[in-house]
Amino acid sequence: MNERYKKQAEYNEYLWDGSGKPDSEIRALEQVLEQFRATNLTPPAFPRLDLAPQHSSWWQGISSNGRTLRFTAATLTLAAITIGLLLSLRESPSLPNKSGWSVELTKAQPESPPGVSTPGKKTQLQIGQAFETDSSSKASIAVADIGRLEVEPSTRLRLLQSSQGHKRVALDHGTIQATIWAPPGEFVMDTPSATAVDLGCMYTLRVDESGRGLLHTTLGWVGFQSGGHESFIPAGAAAAIYPRTGPGLPYFEKATDALRTAVAQFDSANDASNDPGSDAVTAQRATAVRIILRAAESRDALTLWHLLPRVSESDRPTVYSRLAALVPPPPGVTREGILRLDRAMLDSWWNTLDLGDIGLWRRFEQGWSGSLAGSGTVRKLAPK
Repeated sequence: MNERYKKQAEYNEYLWDGSGKPDSEIRALEQVLEQFRATNLTPPAFPRLDLAPQHSSWWQGISSNGRTLRFTAATLTLAAITIGLLLSLRESPSLPNKSGWSVELTKAQPESPPGVSTPGKKTQLQIGQAFETDSSSKASIAVADIGRLEVEPSTRLRLLQSSQGHKRVALDHGTIQATIWAPPGEFVMDTPSATAVDLGCMYTLRVDESGRGLLHTTLGWVGFQSGGHESFIPAGAAAAIYPRTGPGLPYFEKATDALRTAVAQFDSANDASNDPGSDAVTAQRATAVRIILRAAESRDALTLWHLLPRVSESDRPTVYSRLAALVPPPPGVTREGILRLDRAMLDSWWNTLDLGDIGLWRRFEQGWSGSLAGSGTVRKLAPK
């Protein structure tokens, strides 16, 4: 049994009876969910019910006459129907909108008046509404029953959709920490420059009003999409966001400084708003690619895989050769196919990186509904 299957066997044993070695992501998820562990597993004691009739003489009197029993049953049935009709015709009280999300203020401005914006204050964020924290306040939002958003100061978001299997918000600016335990693809977060799709994870997303920002994944992985650009950010990795080109190249945060700097140079050159096809910008990209390839280590296959479709055709063979040296392509994946950007081959190569099954993303794409619009009304928990 090779090392990979040996590790998988240990992970399976841990999931089965706790005897094996836990996967690092499983342990991280257990730590997150520890707060929900049941503390009292003793079943409650219920009193014994005596089902024997207490007025046997009354019941016997009725049941002794079949006609009387039938009349009594018909009377009770008619009464139940009448009461039901009366209740249905009455004006029912307004019920809370279950599509809204619960918002709790966790930190407020020190100078806020008592009772106006104190920690612990709760409200509801409804579909079409916006929520904004000021420079000192923080909030915690329950994402229906699938997760939680921790909202940092100076953050504005809008609730766009909250239906079964589809939860969607827009982060206009600010910082949010998301913890989601829903099936992959159920929770989506729009930004001015790209859309983040949760694939079962924890992540932090920061974006400014210009659309520039950063996404960092703590657990699982995130799909990032904008136009023709797709970036997949696994745990321990990050990707910048740019106003024109959306998600940048993902990189592991433990990568060398040289690689991270070159990634930023490559992305900023692609996002150049003045003349992205100028000789200066082309030279900047080419220089960044050379540094990335030279600095790349085995784990940086993540970055090189994303680099393939973003370089020129003349640079693509060099990127392919370096990636193949770090992680050999699986059977069925050819050099010719990768150079023409065959999606099936690229997906197959991605799956050998052990960073997540790309099939989850493709299934999400099949049901892609496009971007949702709507500014909503602003609701602030802390006055400025």
